[in-house]
Amino acid sequence: MTQIFYGERLGRNGKIRLGCSAVIFSEDREKVLLTRRADNGQWCLPSGGAEPGESAAEACEREVREETGLKVRVERLVGVYSDPNYLIEYEDGKRVQVVAINFEASILGGEIGLSDETTEINYFPLQEIRRMELILNHKQRIFDTLTGQTEAFIR
Repeated sequence: MTQIFYGERLGRNGKIRLGCSAVIFSEDREKVLLTRRADNGQWCLPSGGAEPGESAAEACEREVREETGLKVRVERLVGVYSDPNYLIEYEDGKRVQVVAINFEASILGGEIGLSDETTEINYFPLQEIRRMELILNHKQRIFDTLTGQTEAFIR
């Protein structure tokens, strides 16, 4: 099972991993699409790691497609998120400190469906998200997206 550890500068015990996430709103912008991870059961934004040879936007669009079945287009950069106090340890023993790029994305097509990485997918109202426990700083990413700020957040 993937585990997340927190401690002063604990990230130095891992390698840097570039990740990305997408905030996808319902048509009325009152709900956000979340997935439940198969590896640890936590709710989160569609997200994952960039692969060699792809741009950050391509990585985001691919991850959303893999996890949800939806084809999306990245619309804008919301922010860059890194926290040296978090360390993620995967089942295979790899340890990483994630530097994540968060985008707002819009749906172009596809059908919502589960994958081997997700056990549930649903749109949640913003009021419910405020009370939910989401992985790492995904809640912050959602509310940063809602501000509509044109400059990227650096957190």
